[in-house]
Amino acid sequence: MDRIFEKVKIIDLSATIDNASIELQPVKIKYISHKKGAFLLGLSVLFQKKFPFKDLFLYLFGIKRITAKDFPDGLGLAWEDINIGTHIGTHLDSPWHFGPASEGRPAKTIDQIPLEWCYADGVVLDIRDKKQKELITLKDIQDALQRIKYSIKKNDIVLIMTGASQYAQNKEYLRSYPGISREAVFWLIKQGVKIIGTDTWGFDRPFENMIKDYLRTKDKNHLWPAHLVGREKEYCHIEKLVNLDKLPPYGFKVAVFPIKLKGTSAAWVRAVAIINLR
Repeated sequence: MDRIFEKVKIIDLSATIDNASIELQPVKIKYISHKKGAFLLGLSVLFQKKFPFKDLFLYLFGIKRITAKDFPDGLGLAWEDINIGTHIGTHLDSPWHFGPASEGRPAKTIDQIPLEWCYADGVVLDIRDKKQKELITLKDIQDALQRIKYSIKKNDIVLIMTGASQYAQNKEYLRSYPGISREAVFWLIKQGVKIIGTDTWGFDRPFENMIKDYLRTKDKNHLWPAHLVGREKEYCHIEKLVNLDKLPPYGFKVAVFPIKLKGTSAAWVRAVAIINLR
């Protein structure tokens, strides 16, 4: 949802995560209602470290007991229990995802990503004419830049728009999208880019296409070639962005700060674009 403040417009670039999300790994969100929350919070009295054993009898007889009726309107607090992978929904992949080392040094995990990488000028490259399951080549990237007459600057966050996010509620979203080429990733990094984002489910071509090519040729370079650039050149990428079609080609900021999870290969981001209205 877009938000317009006095001087800026904020556009949400993040997909909603729920139990119906189209993912290979199921999302499990258990919702604790306010009513059940009142019961559980009352029950928690029993599990306090300093709860004297003798008070158990007072609890059982209702003297030292908290129940739902003790809360205003009989309602306590709501919360959720979540079982979810770090690569679910709109997320940032760290160099550790690509391999144990990058540029000859230990690869950064998500909690080690410099925050200055995650807030920068954004540029949208429209590659919607690319067919599903094809490779987005370096020429495609350069042609898209030429169309908008833009030259990439150091630390720009490059957002690749394929149109795939419109199918996010369909299982085809998992297997029908173009993937970025190794050559294109190398070139963007050479321009000083640290983060590349895409509206597709994956960054490389769909899994089944990579596997078919590998089994046909036995060439290992067919297996996650864009991801594995990260072993040679340090960079991050974002998968499953949405609403890229609501953005201008450039002239806006992007914020993609990941949740600070210790030692992980990825984390969820609430990616937003910030457009100055002055």
